Amino acid sequence: MGFSGGPLTFGGAWGRSVEQRGDSQFLVFEGVDGAVSTWTYGQFDDVVSRVAGTLSSRGVTAGSAVHMALANSPAFVAVWLAAVRLGAWVVPSDPLGSVAELEGHIRRTGPVVGVCASQRSDVYQQACGGIQAVQVDEQDPGLPSLLGDPFTSWSRPGPTDRAAVMFTSGTTGDPKGVEVTQANYAFAGRTMALAAGLDETDRQLVVLPMFHVNAQYYSFASAIWVGASVALMPSFSASGFLPQAARYGATAASLFAAPLRMILARGASVEGLRLRHCWYAQNITADQYSMVSEWFGCRPRQLYGMTETIPAVLTEETEDPEPSSMGRVTAGCVVDVQRPDGTSVDIGEVGEVVVGGKRGMTLFAGYLDDAATTEASFRDGWFLTGDRARRDDTDRHYFDGRRSDVLKVAGENVSVVEVEAVLAQHPGVLEAAVIGRDDEIRDELPVAFVVADPSTHPPSVADLNQWCTERLAKVKRPVEITFLDELPRTSVGKIRKFLLHHPGPARKSE
Repeated sequence: MGFSGGPLTFGGAWGRSVEQRGDSQFLVFEGVDGAVSTWTYGQFDDVVSRVAGTLSSRGVTAGSAVHMALANSPAFVAVWLAAVRLGAWVVPSDPLGSVAELEGHIRRTGPVVGVCASQRSDVYQQACGGIQAVQVDEQDPGLPSLLGDPFTSWSRPGPTDRAAVMFTSGTTGDPKGVEVTQANYAFAGRTMALAAGLDETDRQLVVLPMFHVNAQYYSFASAIWVGASVALMPSFSASGFLPQAARYGATAASLFAAPLRMILARGASVEGLRLRHCWYAQNITADQYSMVSEWFGCRPRQLYGMTETIPAVLTEETEDPEPSSMGRVTAGCVVDVQRPDGTSVDIGEVGEVVVGGKRGMTLFAGYLDDAATTEASFRDGWFLTGDRARRDDTDRHYFDGRRSDVLKVAGENVSVVEVEAVLAQHPGVLEAAVIGRDDEIRDELPVAFVVADPSTHPPSVADLNQWCTERLAKVKRPVEITFLDELPRTSVGKIRKFLLHHPGPARKSE
């Protein structure tokens, strides 16, 4: 499957928007001190050219890797676009990552140069292993340490040329390096702009971390594809999100369930919002969805995608979105739900979500230096997501957990997603996570970790046990419930369940 209607490279998409929208606003950045800086497409292209000059002077050429350990900032956007235009590829890491994590990413990708924040340079220097490191003040919109002579000898990267290696979040273990091409970024931009109904008058509000694919694929790439603008915040603020959306006239945004819950717990409704669209991933309760819709002034739409699938391959539609559904197949994408033998499931039957497409064009190119894992991730041309779902007779899809989220309890299958949903419906619970504990007699047993809602009277373990007794079959009830102040998460809010096997100090348990 290919795609049409525009350039096949991300560098080409950027060049087209600069040419057609040069005098229109591209980026608004609010620093941590509240200072606001703005650039048109043409102005930021000049920045990109001068950053490319600096990278080139340090040995970056087509095919080179550039490591980045930067928070949300104009520096991140400029280095990313400069590398893409040079035909090089970026390796974005969590700027707050440990020495071991940063060192692993650098060792596995062999970058020519690294870019880090001066505020965290001590950690970076320990991790970078002697590669050239450029330190930048993320809050200085002038980017003095990054600006060199304008670069003019641009190459013309091909669609399947590597543009990034994105390390997965590591919710279940060690991260894999996902190879993303120029065509992948372009396809993400085109597909997500179409799914959200974006045009050049829209403004994306970006609060999720730029080193993650959500901000890159769903927000920046889609905005660049149509020549829209982006309001970039240095980080997510639960109390600040809605005021920021109003202040900068944002019409579109993208979040996860956890940030939505935080906004409800710590934020408040504001006047003057122009939001007409908001993506979100993972379920929230019906009451939470109703309140979010009231505060946002629009009905958020759930989506489903992975680093490997490039765009969100399932998206809820604008008209009458169903909050419990991951959506229907996104236009331009190919999705099926299959049994282990590769046959399609019937309506209402649970199976594995699989995604079709062309590697390096509409699907990721592969896992970095790991052909065996890449091949094992496909079956008969379908990428195996590891996520379980069912679909109804309207082709809506409903999440049923990861393959690893199905416990075998005394011979019966128990979905931890169902147990988590029951716990989360308790009025005193903010969120819950359930994992399996090995048991010599019953194979596995469900155990739960719960965060109480700070705005209500917290329930006791006995309260929750009674709640589950009234709503779950015995085999599905957690044998242990532990209260935590917060669940361990990745930088974008996904729960790192493998850490719950050793959760650390609990506030109270039974």
